[in-house]
Formats: sequence, C-alpha cells, structure tokens
Amino acid sequence: MISRLLAPTLASSPKSFLLLGPRQVGKSTLIRSLDPDIEINLANRGEFLDFSSNPRELEQRLLAQPVETVFIDEVQKLPSILDTIQTIIDDKKKYGAIRFYLTGSSARKLKRGGANLLPGRVFTYHLGPIASCEAGYNLDGRIGTEIGFLPEPLLSKQRSFQEKLLSSYASTYLAEEIQAEALTRNLEGFSRFIHIAAAVSGSPVDFSKVASRAKISRHICTRFFQILEDTLVAKAIFPCEFVQAADLVKHPKYYFFDVGVLNGILGNFTASPDRIGLLTEHLVFNQLIQSAQANDKAIEVSSFRTRGGLEIDFIVRIDKRVWAIEVKTSANISTTDLAGIKAFARYFHGHYEGVVAVLDGREKKIDGVRVLPWQKLLKEMGL
Repeated sequence: MISRLLAPTLASSPKSFLLLGPRQVGKSTLIRSLDPDIEINLANRGEFLDFSSNPRELEQRLLAQPVETVFIDEVQKLPSILDTIQTIIDDKKKYGAIRFYLTGSSARKLKRGGANLLPGRVFTYHLGPIASCEAGYNLDGRIGTEIGFLPEPLLSKQRSFQEKLLSSYASTYLAEEIQAEALTRNLEGFSRFIHIAAAVSGSPVDFSKVASRAKISRHICTRFFQILEDTLVAKAIFPCEFVQAADLVKHPKYYFFDVGVLNGILGNFTASPDRIGLLTEHLVFNQLIQSAQANDKAIEVSSFRTRGGLEIDFIVRIDKRVWAIEVKTSANISTTDLAGIKAFARYFHGHYEGVVAVLDGREKKIDGVRVLPWQKLLKEMGL
C-alpha cells in the first residue's frame, strides 16, 4: 500500500473539491479512504439512470438523512449535476454545510456539458500515477520504463498480469471514455490515430504527417490530440515562451501520462537500447508533472529546440526557479552532452539550474554541470 500525498490535503480541505485524473490512478480508492457518508457512482448504469431521469434525485437523497460528506464518482458522466451541487452548497440553511468529493477523468466532458466547475465553491486537484515522493524516492526506474507507475500494475508482482492490464488500457479507454462519452463518432479513425500518437510521443509533432498516417484530416488530427489532453491521457508541452530566440522549433510535443500505458498501446514492454532513451525521457517528464500534482504545486514545463539543432529536453519553472534539464539513461556523460544546457544562457538572461537527470548512475559534476539520479533531482526541486 502506498499512501498518496494528497490524502491529508483533501481530508482537511475547507471546501468541496473536484479530483481529476486518468482512469486507474486510484481516485476512487483515495476518496473512499476519507470515509464519505454517501457514495454515488455515476459509472453505475442504475445510478446514472436515477440521476439523469430525476433532476431532484440528489436533493431528495440528502434531505432524507443527516449528511456531511458526499462522494460522487465519475462526475463527467452527468455534468448537469454540478448545477444542483452548486445550489446545495449555497443553501446551507436548507441542506447544512455539506462537502462534496467529486472525481472525474474527463475535463472535456465537463466543459462540453456546460459545467462551470463551480468557481469559488470547489477546489480542483489532480491525481496521477505513483510519484517518487509518495514512495520515499525509492521507485525502480528500470521497472518504470517498462510497466510504468500506475498503482495496480506497479504493486503486482506478476509480469504477465502487468502486461495484460496495460495492454487492455487502450481498448478500455476507447470503449469507456471515447465511445461511451461520444467524444468522437469516428472511433475507427481514433483507434488508428492513438497508436500513431503513441509512436511519436515525446517527439515534435507534425500534425500533417500524423494525419496522413492515420488516414484522417489534419483538422481531425488536431482535435484528436486535444481529446487526449482533455481526457488526461496525454499532455502537450510547447516551446519555451520566456526566452529570446527567434529560431525555436514551434511544433509541440505530447507525452502519454504513463510509460506502461504507452508501452501497452505500442505492444512493447522491453526497454531495449533503441528505446530506453525516449522511455527515460517520458518517465522524468511524467514524474515532474505528477510529483507537482502530488504536492499541489504549480509547475510549467516547456521544450527548447533551435532549428540549428541546439536542444534541452525540459525547461521547468517551479517555486520561482528555472531548471534546464537534460535527460540521459546513464551517467556516462561527455562535454558534448552539455552543449544545450550551457548555450541556454545565450537565450535566457537570468539564473537557471542546469542539470542532467540520469536513470542510472551516481551524482557527479562535469564541466560545471551537475549530473543527478532522477529521483534525487526531484527531491532537490522540492518535488
């Protein structure tokens, strides 16, 4: 059992909250640990029909018994329920001071449903796969590049089960999230697209080329990438905006939220020499984002690549500090690997921490640049 860092924050929240996160990251398990008085699961067909057919169902249930906390799972299934929740929160005289614990896996469905996400009434938090800080900075990076850090596969000891679970994630996602939520009618095109999107994950995306390979229009391609973002399956990063560089490559890069899910879509769980570099980059990126979410911290991650070939994997702003991070598999670093970090000073006129994050190896300093194991770097960044 791994304790989630958000648990005490959620338990002590003075307001109701919405916890967003991809499927299978442990949102429901976390909320149940808070021991809510009532649980409503809108993924349950019967519950969904009760609430969708009777707009006053929630009010009637809450008036029937004394209630202080209400857990509503998969709230994106019925975005209109947020209007009722807002009414209940505002009318303390009638309903009392009820706190709502809401979870969802699709911000897109909430937005499309016209939900206002209850501004000023509800705090929003994000939950991802297990972050290194939640495991005492003791995660196995090599395992992470193969099966990722989703709770269930990570805690399982049976490799065949891990691979089966992760391989089924894509089909489950297509069936439950995309088809059931009617996010697109072109499910066949989306199925082709998601495999190609996985293949180019972590690389600058040329939408026209991806569209051609998936046999869809460029317009549909950009919309499909937006669906991946809105359903929290992938995250885009864009060229760094606070540097003075006219020759930056403008294409965004997308990273799937978990390396194990990425490998499941690709049908390859081997971190072979030709893949380990890109998988390590995914692991570090996801841990930066998910560690910030676990600590409820704001973080900004961008890319830096000039048309002349100068590149840094990630430029990170957090806690008013800037980090230029190059990701490598091993600590066998040469001075040529440091060119991007050193040249960044020509574009960014301020203080930054230039570091190399490595999957394996000991801490060292090369030509003035620190080389750190990835988990030690996260710890030093306050993540």
